[in-house]
Parts: sequence; structure tokens; C-alpha cells
Amino acid sequence: MNGLGGLNKSKQGVVIGMVQLQLPVVVTPDDLARQTRKIVDMVGKARRNMGTMDLVVFPEYALHGLSMDTNPDIMCRLDGPEVAAFKAACKTHKIWGCFSIMELNPGGMPYNSGLIIDDQGEIRLYYRKMHPWVPVEPWEPGNTGIPVCDGPNGSKLALIICHDGMFPEMARECAYKGAEIMIRTAGYTAPIRESWRFTNQSNSFCNLMATANVCMCGSDGTFDSMGEAMIVNFDGQVIAHGTTGRPDEIISAELRPDLIREARLGWGVENNIYQFGHRGYVAVKGGAQDCPYTYMTDLAAGRYRLPWEDDVQVTDGTVCGFPPPTRLYRNGTKEAAE
Repeated sequence: MNGLGGLNKSKQGVVIGMVQLQLPVVVTPDDLARQTRKIVDMVGKARRNMGTMDLVVFPEYALHGLSMDTNPDIMCRLDGPEVAAFKAACKTHKIWGCFSIMELNPGGMPYNSGLIIDDQGEIRLYYRKMHPWVPVEPWEPGNTGIPVCDGPNGSKLALIICHDGMFPEMARECAYKGAEIMIRTAGYTAPIRESWRFTNQSNSFCNLMATANVCMCGSDGTFDSMGEAMIVNFDGQVIAHGTTGRPDEIISAELRPDLIREARLGWGVENNIYQFGHRGYVAVKGGAQDCPYTYMTDLAAGRYRLPWEDDVQVTDGTVCGFPPPTRLYRNGTKEAAE
């Protein structure tokens, strides 16, 4: 049930619109300003398109395109004109918005960042992509953790970006911190289509959490993005899906956080996020609450290592034309390599 895409909004509902934005080419500051205006105009379109819409979501790379250009002249700051324009658009049209920026990082490579802005023009969530899509992306690994914020109509929101969603631990962290709706923005192209679909569904089902997912759309003359907006209910059922690949189409649906809360409290069979930390509670009181997973304990101890680690062939970005990195990253801080 999705309320006919949100047209019939319930008292408890949150209507989300996913913008399959036309993939742009952005090279100069003028290009950046032009694309900023395009996104602002699309916020207005979303509001005119559906008066019941609570939150409009733009894909990763909506502002910068897929060039992977790290030119400081087109990188953004939180206090820069692009973010100011997004804030103003949300306030003017009285709608929440989710936006993507490539953020200037004076200490290293830029961050791939996401923002959720409320209908008063205030930033409610700020996230830096944890898992850049290596070896293709040059972005600094995020250091903000995974924040969760209060969203429209009493919902709890989280945001992850593109490749983040291929790691089940990311969705689990969102749900563990209370998110009822996880947004996943992406710039993925067609070869990832099937992986995109089944990870969106598994991220929802495994965590009793709705997910709202969208990619860029159309061609920039080099890359072909796929759109593929997917809004998935907490039971893994797809309730809205942009399958036409039409650029600038807004795919919408109503989600019900109240039903997500009900399932998390009332489900016995397949309440996996609870059962993960209470193994076998039928046999032992409260279930086993240890951590039997070697990869978790090793990662926490700083000794994560695969059995085939020495034979992995791609371990930096040189295959995609990036120079070998010269800095180490430890506990969220950058250190010069010796």
C-alpha cells in the first residue's frame, strides 16, 4: 500500500518523492551555478506536483555529475551558495529536501556529503559517505558516522550514499540507531541494476526498515545512469519503482512509520534486528548476547584481514588514473605516510 503514490495521504503517513534527475555535465563554476538552479527548480516542481509530499530526495551527484572532478573551484562548503540555495528552496516551498554535494576538504581529497534540510530551511542531518566506490571514486572516507534525525510527521530518518548500501552493516547501523526510513542516494549506472534492486530489498527486510533509494538518470554523453527509484516497505516489498528510466521523473509513495514501529515491537518470526543480539531466546533467557563474529571483533581490534588479503589485485585507484595515496587514515584522523 502506498496511498496511490502519496495522493491519498494518511494521518500517520510520510510521502517521499525520489527525483530521477537528469545526469549533468559540470566543469566550471558557471556550470555549478546552473545546476544549482536546476535543482532548486525541481524542488518547486516536487511541491507543485504533489501537495502532500513531505520530503523530496535528489540523487548522489545531482549537483556535480559523474566526472569525479576534484577541482577546488567547483567544490562546495556547508556555508556556500549552493547549500544556501537548497535551504531557501525548502523554506520557500515548505518541503523537506535531501541533497548531494562534493564538499571541499582542506586537509585532503573532497568529501562526498549528503544533507537533509527541513521545511524551515535548517540542516537536520549531515553525512559524509563512509564507503566511496573504490577504485572509481577519489573521495575521502567519511568520518561522521551514521547520524539519524527526526523527520517529517514524527519519522526517524537516516541517509547513506550509493556504495554504502552494498554493506549490510550500514543499513543495520541505521536501524540500530533508530531509523525507520533509510534514504540511499546514488549515481549508479546500468551494470549495477540487479545488485541495486536486491540490496535495497534486503536492507529493508533484514532491519524492518523502509528504504527510499534513487539514482541519477539519463546520459551525460559518457555515462548512462539508470534512475531506478525504489521505495521499499519494511517487509521487503517494493511499493514504488521507477522502471522507465525517464529523466527528471519524480517517483513517490507514502510510508507508514507507525506500522514499522508496530512490526519492530510485535513481530516474532523474522524480527531479525532484535534477534541478531538475542540469539536463541527460546532456549536461553534473553538469548545469547555475545559477539561470535570474527570479522567484527577483528575490525574493532584493528586487525581485519581476509584469508586472501595478500592476493587482492586492486588496492588503490591507479587503475582508474588516480595517483597512489600517500596518507594513512587512523581512527578518523589523517596521518602522513612515512
